[in-house]
Amino acid sequence: MVQAVDGKTLAAMLIHASASLDAEKQKINELNVFPVPDGDTGTNMSLTIGTAATELRQKNPATVGQATALCASAMLRGARGNSGVILSLIFRGFSRAMKDKDTMDGIDLADAINAGVIAAYRAVMKPAEGTLLTVSRLAGDRAGRAAEENTAFEYVLASAIDRAREALADTIHQNPVLKKAGVVDAGGMGFVVVLQAMLDELQGIPAPKSGQEEAKPQEKADFGALAEEELTFTYDTVFIVRRTGGKPLEEYRAWLETIGDSLVIGEGDEEFKVHVHTDDPGLALTKAQEFGILELAKIENMRTQRDELAAGKQAQSTDDLEAVEAELEAMEAGETPSAPPEKKYGFVAVAAGEGLAKVFYDLGADGVISGGQTMNPSTEDILREIRKTPAEIVYVLPNNKNIIMAAQQCVDLVEDKKVIVLQAKTVPQGISAMIAMDPDGEEADNTAAMEAAMAGVTTMEVTYAARDSEFDGTAIHAGDYLLLVDNQLFGTEKNLDAALDKLAQESAQRGGEFISIFYGEGVQAGEAEGAQAKFEAACPEAEITTLEGGQPVYHYLISVE
Repeated sequence: MVQAVDGKTLAAMLIHASASLDAEKQKINELNVFPVPDGDTGTNMSLTIGTAATELRQKNPATVGQATALCASAMLRGARGNSGVILSLIFRGFSRAMKDKDTMDGIDLADAINAGVIAAYRAVMKPAEGTLLTVSRLAGDRAGRAAEENTAFEYVLASAIDRAREALADTIHQNPVLKKAGVVDAGGMGFVVVLQAMLDELQGIPAPKSGQEEAKPQEKADFGALAEEELTFTYDTVFIVRRTGGKPLEEYRAWLETIGDSLVIGEGDEEFKVHVHTDDPGLALTKAQEFGILELAKIENMRTQRDELAAGKQAQSTDDLEAVEAELEAMEAGETPSAPPEKKYGFVAVAAGEGLAKVFYDLGADGVISGGQTMNPSTEDILREIRKTPAEIVYVLPNNKNIIMAAQQCVDLVEDKKVIVLQAKTVPQGISAMIAMDPDGEEADNTAAMEAAMAGVTTMEVTYAARDSEFDGTAIHAGDYLLLVDNQLFGTEKNLDAALDKLAQESAQRGGEFISIFYGEGVQAGEAEGAQAKFEAACPEAEITTLEGGQPVYHYLISVE
């Protein structure tokens, strides 16, 4: 019976948990209440803990305090979807409870789980029973009682898992929606997978192999494997420039792209670093001096290196090129510099599809993050766009109910701008909010106007069932068209025309006056015109617009006001 674990062991347990979640993510995805092809709870939780696993592999923490701190920091920024955010909050509580601790016994584990549960509950405005929150809370309760019986880490963890499994099985009875669908909670299952994987690592059970093998890092590039035509440019060029003015680097970046490839520019407050493959490194260095003072340059002939390696020789290399490149990569992976304010209001929106992105840009969005129905962006993705927005107040439009929590994490991470996350759960809500915006208005008035505009929109969607299922007595078969109204299942149809007819009639029942139809990728313009005709016939007095949205998975996205 393992009494306590150190940082190295805890890190291995969490890495094992990441591998297990990756292996089980599709099974968790399929617990999605509606069998739409974007049920992504498992994917979101896997990607979230995956960021922590990557960090733990790189840093090799010695203490549990270090391990939990690294895990919490990585997961905070890598959190995706509500389930991923809640998982990250649980580990943030872990980190606070384990601060400065070298090892963790059963009492510490119980304290850590319960601290995580408290942090997660505080972040959720209306906690619902029969969810990941419930499963983690009851696991924490059992861990606390188990620690009074036996302080061994392994005993407390095993006890928590037993209670978590019982709680997971009961979620189907606690949550009315889950009961209708006949499934347990997906997030709760993900949490059970994490705990079980941690125990498996402790007991010597091998972690599942990832479905996608990671590429093994090479100490040096394999130049011998490169064909002549693959080396477009000759010189691998790395240099550092100390900035002497505020001249922006966009012009230099664009110019470098005309003379080379593999371009990376890392910007710091006082310097910038460049990595580029080019045939004329001298020209690149000369141009760089227009922006500052050249401090360090390393140039290598890749063709010579390739030929030497191909001949079985030792390729010549500058002594510290790898260190410089590592520093470059670290800078690229760091925080995006915050743009100084040039206006009062700015907007960041999330949307999947070029057409939808264009609508938001046309309405004045500063940044549009690609994502939504098929892939929830991480907190870091959203944070990056907020920092790039040159405004005092930045409104964030998640446009998906599963992205709101990830966006809300950004509020406390940005110090030089005010971030307001609107509760936009659909793209039509986000579009209506931006239309209601007055650039010259007061913040409170604008926020109220946008919230009112969102409340006045009905969102209709047409997608397809990814698997056989049953919901509330309705049999759903793989391939059926699913009709969603304001994120609720409205019906199913075997025929797309019948699905559109049904939504057109519902639009008429709701008195729709302004109807926007966004057609997705794979839908032809002629087919979209046919869809518009159905709405025109059902709602002859309405103003109807049809636009190419380009969104994946969802054939049609319809806004009714």
